[in-house]
Amino acid sequence: MPYIRVVVLYGTIELGGTKTSVALGSTPDDLGPVLTIPTADPIGTLDRVIGHLVSGSPEAVGIASFGPVELRATHPNFGHITVTPKQGWSGVDVAGPVMETLGVPVGFDTDVNGAALGEWRWGAGRGLSSLVYVTVGTGIGGGALIGGEPVHGLGHPEMGHMTVRRHADDPYTGGCPFHGDCLEGLASGPAIQARFGVPGARLSGGDLEQAVRLEAFYLSQLVRNLVYALSPERVIFGGGVSQMHGLLDLVASTLPDQLAGYPGLAEHGSGFVVPAGLGDLAGLAGGLVLAENARR
Repeated sequence: MPYIRVVVLYGTIELGGTKTSVALGSTPDDLGPVLTIPTADPIGTLDRVIGHLVSGSPEAVGIASFGPVELRATHPNFGHITVTPKQGWSGVDVAGPVMETLGVPVGFDTDVNGAALGEWRWGAGRGLSSLVYVTVGTGIGGGALIGGEPVHGLGHPEMGHMTVRRHADDPYTGGCPFHGDCLEGLASGPAIQARFGVPGARLSGGDLEQAVRLEAFYLSQLVRNLVYALSPERVIFGGGVSQMHGLLDLVASTLPDQLAGYPGLAEHGSGFVVPAGLGDLAGLAGGLVLAENARR
């Protein structure tokens, strides 16, 4: 009897603070048309997302959402966004309407945990047991996998709000509405624009060199903290800011100075800090993993 591969169709949603993407498929290679829309008001955004999925009749849906979110399955607000600076979204139930309308299992996690799962399954983290995925863009966030499972606790990791040392030549006071000069306040896309007057993608010459130098100073501190707190096998970077020319190479090359010889592992050299293998598809790929896990 010939081998027959049964393909299960999943829905995947990447709900971002700026834009939302949704698609149907089983792997990143066979995703159907990806609908990308602005993340506007909750009702309108979720209606369009669910409408895109209804016609495909997926067997499960995975949602990788911006946060903070409630991930405790026994909590009455599981699947909700909690307190967010994005206007109109605090307290919004994201998973509930999807589950109720489609009548299928729904997996729910943070956008960065979703991207971490996608990179672990199909991207730059294949074959690893532990990794951290960091996105640097409008905000900064990180998702950690230990033993192939996302790290959860009372809440979920908020790596972008770690405290970092200020660069002696950086007069910018920080833009985080909660903490001012935390990592996100100093190294996110808006922080670059606040210093130089234009987005990082439009910088050139001396301004670009200065911006990359500052970013590497702050992001290499993040990687040092991750080494000491979580001991991942690899740190994977995504997001628009991480694509600035030479940035990740500089983060990797300055990490030894940050570690100062401790713990002295050769594995913290080449190949430890890498760009996302799936690029912009990491979050949607992670949604497929979340859907598959929910179906099981």
